[in-house]
Formats: sequence, structure tokens, C-alpha cells
Amino acid sequence: MSSQLSGVLTALATPFDADGQVDEARLRFLVDRSIDGGVNGVVACGSTGEFAALSSDERRFVVETVVDQAAGRVPVVAQTGASNTAEAISLTRHAQETGADVVMVITPYYDPLTTSEAAGYFREVAASVDLPVMLYNMPALTGLNLDADFVGTLAREVENIRYIKDSSGDMGQATQLIHHHGDYISTIIGWDSLILAALTEGAGAVMAGTANILPREIVAVHKAVAAGDFAVARAEWDRIYPLIDAVLSSPYVPAVKATFELLGRPIGSPRRPTADLDPALAARLEKLVAELQLEAAYA
Repeated sequence: MSSQLSGVLTALATPFDADGQVDEARLRFLVDRSIDGGVNGVVACGSTGEFAALSSDERRFVVETVVDQAAGRVPVVAQTGASNTAEAISLTRHAQETGADVVMVITPYYDPLTTSEAAGYFREVAASVDLPVMLYNMPALTGLNLDADFVGTLAREVENIRYIKDSSGDMGQATQLIHHHGDYISTIIGWDSLILAALTEGAGAVMAGTANILPREIVAVHKAVAAGDFAVARAEWDRIYPLIDAVLSSPYVPAVKATFELLGRPIGSPRRPTADLDPALAARLEKLVAELQLEAAYA
């Protein structure tokens, strides 16, 4: 399959069963829900997928399951970054061997790196495989912002660094990536509230955890923008934004999982110590889900 990524990518949640173990059947359901909803790719072990709470073996299992269930219908991105280079390389090589199309590599977290250290890490991981590599910029969690010039320089120097997922929430930075470095690297925006703005600005794709919940609706926004029908894109965005905003304004992973509970398709609780969503916040989500008639839309 071509690994060129575009459109809408779902950052898959990781379902857990009552014992807190990865629920394979429900993970396969999430893959199918997104693909049936028209998304252009799925992402295993991203932040929505609670990768930091998974063991290395669990991360391998999730990637294997997602690749198997996608079955070549859409590209699979495997997030393989880790807190040390050796583990990141091991997970990255496994993703290539399993059949992932692209690897996404977050900057090591907990101890913030210098830009020089981060560049060395990305170079080593990229050199370990033949797959296209996506840098994953999540400064709120890693302590280091991969700014546009850093990303552009690395993409020019390392052939298989082809994508940047920017989850800084900074549309100004995203615009610099798109316009100053677009000949060398494709920008994928990973901040759900910026979906319409990113697509309108010319981002290569958007990656959204809320696409677990609203794949068809977010795809409809993308299709309208791609067709140049900005009035339709705006109307659909205005319709779904309140739910997206409510999920993002709540504790995020608990809100994603609570929404599936409301839809009658539970995917389990977040992995502890992360708690389930507060009932008052869940009631707000319930009202918005009912207004969108999502249960009927995905019946």
C-alpha cells in the first residue's frame, strides 16, 4: 500500500476489558468503525491510545492487531517513540516487520531533551528502518517544542523523515510548517479543535482522537474542504464542534471512553490510575451525543 498519508487519520483509543487488559475484539471494532466511516488511515498507540500506560509487549500486540484488522484497507501508523532510543528502535523495527506503513515517533518524555539530543534520537530511529517516519511534536508532555525550522532542517537531512504530527496547538507554527517546509515534509495537525483551520490552511492531514467517535462527520468536513465547498465544511464543523470541544475540555481519554459508553458500545475504562469521567461531565457529553443523534447515525 502507498504510505502517502492524507485526509483524516483516527488516533485509535485502546479498549480495556474488566480486568484492565487490552480488549482485542473491541480494538478490532474501533478499527472497523473508523474505516467504515471513511477515514484515510488509523494510528495505533498514540496518546489517545494511552501508549505510555502500555507495556512494550502490549504496544506490539496493539500494532499487530490494528495492522491485521486494517488488512490493507487504509494505511496504519504505529507510534513507536519511547523514553529511550533503544526501546524506540526496537518498537520501530517491530512495526516495520508487522506491516505498518508509517512509524510515528514521539520525543522522549519526562526529562526534557535539548534540540541536539532530540535530533540525534530521531536520526537513530529513522536510520533503523526503511519506513517513512513521522515526527510527533507534543511539547506539553515532552517539554520540548519541535519548531518549524528544526523540523524543516531535519526533514531536509534525513530522507525518510516525511511527516510531522504537530500537537502543539499553535496554528501559527503549523502554518509555518505548511508554507515554509511543505516541499520537504507533510504537516499533519494533531489538535482536534483545529481540524477545519488546518484543512483550510493546507495541512496534509489531520489526526484526531475524536475521529473514533465521529469518523463520518470529520471526513465530511475534509471532503467539503477538498471540494472547495467551504460553506458546507463550515456548516458541518459548526454542527460537530460542540461535542469535540466538550471532549477536549474534559479529561481527554476518559471523555473519549465515556462517549462510547453513552453510545452503547463501551470500550472500557482508562487504564488506572486515570479515573473514569466525572458524572457531571458525562452528562454534558450525553446531551451533545443526543443532539447529534449519533446512536442512530452509527446503528
